[in-house]
Amino acid sequence: MRRKLLLLLETGVVLAGLLLGASAWKIHSALVQPLNIAQEQLLDVPKGTTPTRTFYRLEANGVIKDAFWLRVYWRFNLAKQPLHSGEYRLQPGMTVEGLINLWKRGEMVQYSLTLVEGWNFRQVRAALAREEKLDHSLDGLSDSQVMDKLGHAGIFPEGRFFPDTYRYVRGMSDIELLKTAYDRLDEVLAKEWEQRSSEVPYTEPYQALIMASLVEKETGVPQERGQIAGVFVRRMAMGMLLQTDPTVIYGLGDRYSGKLTRAHLKESTPYNTYMNAGLPPTPISMVGREAIHAALNPVEGSSLYFVARGDGTHVFSDDLDAHNNAVKEFQLKRRADYRSSPAPTAMPETSPTQTEQSDTQEARASQELAPIPAASPSAAPEALPQVPAQDPAPAPETPEPDANAPKSSQ
Repeated sequence: MRRKLLLLLETGVVLAGLLLGASAWKIHSALVQPLNIAQEQLLDVPKGTTPTRTFYRLEANGVIKDAFWLRVYWRFNLAKQPLHSGEYRLQPGMTVEGLINLWKRGEMVQYSLTLVEGWNFRQVRAALAREEKLDHSLDGLSDSQVMDKLGHAGIFPEGRFFPDTYRYVRGMSDIELLKTAYDRLDEVLAKEWEQRSSEVPYTEPYQALIMASLVEKETGVPQERGQIAGVFVRRMAMGMLLQTDPTVIYGLGDRYSGKLTRAHLKESTPYNTYMNAGLPPTPISMVGREAIHAALNPVEGSSLYFVARGDGTHVFSDDLDAHNNAVKEFQLKRRADYRSSPAPTAMPETSPTQTEQSDTQEARASQELAPIPAASPSAAPEALPQVPAQDPAPAPETPEPDANAPKSSQ
């Protein structure tokens, strides 16, 4: 009896060994099998999908065999390994083991979206809406509802996102990308605020952000940003109106058709710096680090006026007579190749990098308006996908004008 028990035990051990060996061979064969594909494919792994479900889906599509043994392998070897959602690039000749290594490394296919300096929030939302690989959760929401969803209720969205190239994977939500851009702007602004000049007139970083947006819209020439900021800061110190066209254009919103008129400059909106003293109530666009740095470190000098030279740069003047002479030379006697902003670099046709820029000085000259300090590019806005209209901006705190303050050019 004892001998029979020993024989049965030995037989069981042998059978178990054979079974384990056969299982190990099946698992190995399943892992080293090449994917049955003739050309590159993208494997979409949605959120919440398990490795088991993915193996069986691949088997059903004829890409792999032996999904059962791959499930066994994952369960006993990679039970704590998460399967990140996204897209994975399948290449001809790749083995299942190679695919699993992609999963282990989280090596998903990445896409990129560039938010451009000078864009307003409407353009940001339009760019997000065009990204097919993003999960769209903002459709139908107002701007204030978007900010609520970001966790920043009551914050006006204009200028609160950092322009940069952001990478994302399929299935990432538009709100996640916006949150990254919002946090990035806060980080950059805080660092630049710590390094600000002691002479700047701002009491809080948000005022510097507003000033940076004016600088961003007035020039695309890096070496001029500090000079533009210097003009604006000196004007504020002297009680002069800023008189910068981009704020007027922003205040007009959808009513702006590419040309500024005398009536526009006299129209009362919170953003009309020809009518209201000091800074506008909010930023008017996204700003890059360079514009923020310029706003917080304006170049010293005595110039109070500037006018577009026609090659993207500006002529700076200390007094109104010199400014008027510059206007006559560079605005009223135009060359055929006149530009109010630098010639654009090569960009993809779908990238709206030169929006809302046109030559408003020409409109003023044709209507015999008095020269004004800021050359304000303003071409017809690019056609954008329909997005919810922006919420009204908060009313500005406008100080009473000083009757004795020096006038600019009106």
